[in-house]
Amino acid sequence: MHYSTLGHSGINVSRVCLGTMTWGKQNSQSDANAQIEYALAQGVNFIDTAEMYAVPPTAETYGTTETIIGNWLAANPTRRSEFILASKIAGNGLPYIRGGSDITGESILQAVDDSLARLQTNYIDLYQLHWPNRTSPHFGKHAPGRVNFSQVNSAEQSAQMLDILQALDACVKAGKIRHFGLSDDTPWGINEYIRLSEQHNLTRVTAIQNEFNLLHSKDWPYLIENCVHQQVAYLPWSPLATGALTGKYLNGARPSDSRWNFIQRNGLFRDTEQSNAAVAAYCEVAQKHGLTPAQLALAWCNQVDGVTSTIIGATNLAQLKENINAFELTLSDNVLQDIAEVHKQYPSPF
Repeated sequence: MHYSTLGHSGINVSRVCLGTMTWGKQNSQSDANAQIEYALAQGVNFIDTAEMYAVPPTAETYGTTETIIGNWLAANPTRRSEFILASKIAGNGLPYIRGGSDITGESILQAVDDSLARLQTNYIDLYQLHWPNRTSPHFGKHAPGRVNFSQVNSAEQSAQMLDILQALDACVKAGKIRHFGLSDDTPWGINEYIRLSEQHNLTRVTAIQNEFNLLHSKDWPYLIENCVHQQVAYLPWSPLATGALTGKYLNGARPSDSRWNFIQRNGLFRDTEQSNAAVAAYCEVAQKHGLTPAQLALAWCNQVDGVTSTIIGATNLAQLKENINAFELTLSDNVLQDIAEVHKQYPSPF
């Protein structure tokens, strides 16, 4: 296993981060236990979760994934130091979580305590904002003109961010969290939090996790360049585009128990004619070079300059083994050239 430094924190994290959002919906406690044990045995020392998991999010499964991790920790109390644990506070829009309201300093304080109780631990290494209060160009909203930035009241957003930052700083000083990060945010969001932290001598943003994969590479180069020079770890989520890049959804296929069989909060916006054509082309590249489509997509993501650790997920151990093994691969120049040719043809397929 290879490791990278998590932003400015000085913490070394594995290049693979174990994502957990299927635990409590597609995976049971015993499944999760087996995944944790296998990942740790392979040298993975980074686990990511969120208060709103399992996914797709529902009122009935809210907090379930954190509870499952907490159950494992309670059964293995001496092993908490073996991994870096990340979690997230849900943003606005889910009526069963704080009435669907914005993230505030007050909600941060309560949500941290609630997550600590479910996780059965006394600290979270990286606590992240799942999405910002303002509408951001994520979850299929990245086409030009889809988000109207000029209508956002930046002073109002900055005031909210300062309130949030002050609460996060209080949690750091109390020892409840060690570092904080962002998710589904933008260069302006990163830099505004940095500006506020410097102006008010508050805790500094350590990481950001955004969707990043062969079908959705919009963060390259501008946001990733920003992360590199601001010492903010870049953590891709959904490197397989919710499984699409494995090829399993081609030609309208819907394998039993796969994610696309469940109702999606934002719809199947990745399921487009262009996306399917791109996936088919990447599958051909993988076959040509003796790789599985998943290995190709994951190894590509891992080799992108500026990527710190890639968040993977699996619904069974066979998938998890294949995914982790992909991070030991080095793609040749010929493979990368073939990938680049497909990417030029389908730069933004959804």
